[in-house]
Amino acid sequence: MNSYIALLRAVNVGGTGKMPMSDLKDLFRRAGFPGARTYIASGNVVFTSREPEARIKAALEEALGAYAGKPVGVLVRTASEMAEVVSGNPFPGSSPSRTVAIFLDGPPPPDALERVTGRADEETRLGRREIYVHYGDGMGRSRLKIPAAAAGTARNINTVTRLAEMASEPG
Repeated sequence: MNSYIALLRAVNVGGTGKMPMSDLKDLFRRAGFPGARTYIASGNVVFTSREPEARIKAALEEALGAYAGKPVGVLVRTASEMAEVVSGNPFPGSSPSRTVAIFLDGPPPPDALERVTGRADEETRLGRREIYVHYGDGMGRSRLKIPAAAAGTARNINTVTRLAEMASEPG
């Protein structure tokens, strides 16, 4: 049994959002992933499965699409991959709340950072299947656009670290 993290893209699961956390856990159970645990109301789920990543992604995207009535992107990482994202953070001395990993389905294109627009004080680096961004003045005023990240989903390093910890804990 492998421990996985699912990161939902563009789904509001909190408060007045369209998908309460209890519904999200139930959806995972019905999709064949019992024991799913959520972390903060922003589409983060830790669970276990014997299935490979591609099969998990397809099953979850189908279930979420049926629930939402529209396509919902899901990015999946193993516990060890999530730990590598934490250890690979190229901005370890920077505020983890101002540093994000943008998760992608595959490796970012080699020219991904050359195509960035709207850069002010943000720093960017490529990861294995992530793009890291440190927002020096915070994300609120940033005009940064990263075309290679359009289908990705971002989580700050605090969240990534906690998800890696949860995935390494016994369910």
